[in-house]
Amino acid sequence: MPALHTRMATRRRHLTASVVARCAAEVPFYGELPRRTLEGEVTRSITAVHDLLLRALRDGGAMSPGDLTRLIEWSGRRAEERVPLEAVIAAYLIGAEVWWQVLAETAEPEELTGAGARLLACLHEAMPAVVLAHRNAQEDIHSEDKRVRRALLTALLTGRPYEELAEAAQVTVEGEHEVVALAFEPNPPARLVQASLEARAGFPVLMDHVAGIALLPGGCDLTGLLESLGKEVGQRVFAAASPAVGPAAVPGAAQEAGRVLELVRRLGRPPGLYRLDDVLLEYQLARPGDALLRLAAKLDPLEEHPYLLETLRVFVDHGHNRRQSALELCIHRNTLDYRLHRVSALTGLDLTVPAEARLLQAALVARELA
Repeated sequence: MPALHTRMATRRRHLTASVVARCAAEVPFYGELPRRTLEGEVTRSITAVHDLLLRALRDGGAMSPGDLTRLIEWSGRRAEERVPLEAVIAAYLIGAEVWWQVLAETAEPEELTGAGARLLACLHEAMPAVVLAHRNAQEDIHSEDKRVRRALLTALLTGRPYEELAEAAQVTVEGEHEVVALAFEPNPPARLVQASLEARAGFPVLMDHVAGIALLPGGCDLTGLLESLGKEVGQRVFAAASPAVGPAAVPGAAQEAGRVLELVRRLGRPPGLYRLDDVLLEYQLARPGDALLRLAAKLDPLEEHPYLLETLRVFVDHGHNRRQSALELCIHRNTLDYRLHRVSALTGLDLTVPAEARLLQAALVARELA
């Protein structure tokens, strides 16, 4: 169709301008680009695609292998420039629509069917190649991004220089952070955890899935974020958080969060978010030494009376509330009082004396940790 090719070639500039204007108006990504980018790189790319369509119209066939190679190379470049795939597809479809509208205005009736068939043939060949090339490039980029982010988190956790890695990862690490240690029962897929955290946070989250450590911005709603995470992964979430006032404080905060999480799991605490203040006594008691063993030994006289140990544990867990303790143990209040009296008699520690009651409570924790 040499004659139609010649007529369409005269509309080349109009075609390109129309596609650029519609992309800017209808596709959010292009609408946010500066004018010089639209008039520069975007215009050049659309013009090049129109040249491919013009050659297909002139030569009477679909795109050549060389044309497809150029499309694939362009698509990879767009992915490297972080152009979303959905924006690329939208631009091609807008371009095809504008091309067809101009064809309908320019072609003779006997030319229109053949020209439309060639447009569809070009799209049929181009779109799969464009999508595949873009996705392959995106996967390579994402893999590299993940590698850099992992290296950045490792540098922060170990106190090594991090500035160049932060710049490469395009992540801001200055300011306050929450270092969060996570554990699940059972473990969900790492990709699901990462996706859930990033969906709630609204940006890439630095996370070591092997160590179970995530770095989140200070002041974020950790409770709400973890509740959402638990629902989305369908698992019970145990978490311990420690604040870091800056990058230099991240290693210490990570160690604290990890120890708190380990302590919570050892004590059989329920799922949820914990901080050091929630387990201060237990944290201190967890330090190994003779004092911990001697404290745990205070309950040795109850070793042969497991029901007394359980009664004491329930009584302490309910804040010395006799009614609630009796209800949980399914016993009468008088039976509860008798058992508590036996505990005092066997250990020599009186639960009615505040100092000795605190000692018994500490002995329970020590027994769980020893």
